[in-house]
Amino acid sequence: DATTGEFEAGFDKGGQTREHLLLVRSLGVQQLVVAVNKLDNVEWSKDRFDEIVESLSAFLTQSGFQTAKTTYAPVAGFLGVNLVDRSMPEATELSRWYTGPTLVELLDRLEPPGRGIDAPFRFPVTNVFRGQTATSSGFAVAGRICSGVVQVGERVRVLPGDESAVIKIIESDGESLPWAAAGSSVHLYLSAIDPIHLSIGSVLCPPTSLVPIVSSFVAQVILFDIQIPLTIGASVELFHHARNIPATITPLEILDRVSGAVIKTNPRVLSKGMAAKVRITLRGSTISESSVSSSMAKLPLETFKTNKDMGRVLLRRSGETVAAGIVLSIDT
Repeated sequence: DATTGEFEAGFDKGGQTREHLLLVRSLGVQQLVVAVNKLDNVEWSKDRFDEIVESLSAFLTQSGFQTAKTTYAPVAGFLGVNLVDRSMPEATELSRWYTGPTLVELLDRLEPPGRGIDAPFRFPVTNVFRGQTATSSGFAVAGRICSGVVQVGERVRVLPGDESAVIKIIESDGESLPWAAAGSSVHLYLSAIDPIHLSIGSVLCPPTSLVPIVSSFVAQVILFDIQIPLTIGASVELFHHARNIPATITPLEILDRVSGAVIKTNPRVLSKGMAAKVRITLRGSTISESSVSSSMAKLPLETFKTNKDMGRVLLRRSGETVAAGIVLSIDT
């Protein structure tokens, strides 16, 4: 938002712009298109656009984004200026100093991310419901396929736990499919399982390639603009896809945010903006509706090197996001 004071409110200390940028970077986003909106509110000022680009560029570079993969587009969303074209009269002032691509053109130039089709099937459950299709009805689970391929009739394991189920129907956008692959958001209708064993946060996978169930692991995280530092044994809430579990952290190393080199070992305190390696230990589950009380204190998790989507975590405390990062190793 290029409006005077609005960009500063979001980007300065405590602003959500900084937190969101750090969050998407920690979750693996490498390409970025920044739409500098509402330039019409500042009379299409090139100086204002350059000021915002300069401020963001320095922060993004420090946060790990590559300059070559970051682009900027001056736009006015309400007027439609430079979204698809600049043919309207309102774009006259902008066209005097900007002749680059439109926002849509920049988006079209992004390189599509690779999909882990050849990796084992992984499906974190985001919702459990009783659904009905034109040919059948029953219990279904919703989510996005992180990796692999699944087809109708295939048997899958439900983790955590010892239960298995059979894929009865695969549905996407109201259409029944014979199979689905990584990157697809689908509803999977299941049979041969009691729905009591299904819960938000469960992970479906092949019986021959199970996701490790862990209670402790080492992660590399980036701390956000937190007011209270994280100390040894600090309590946080771990988020992994749709699952959230209370946990404690133990700082192991402070790292350089750009090179990853170790700056300090066994630190007592982690403060805002730091990159660090920490051990995260789960303390239990917040999913009270589950009947599997003994196993829910553990989490189906893989390292980022093994499966990028299954190896990302988010840490929150007292209603705010304090850190995000990737899983480096799993304690066995």
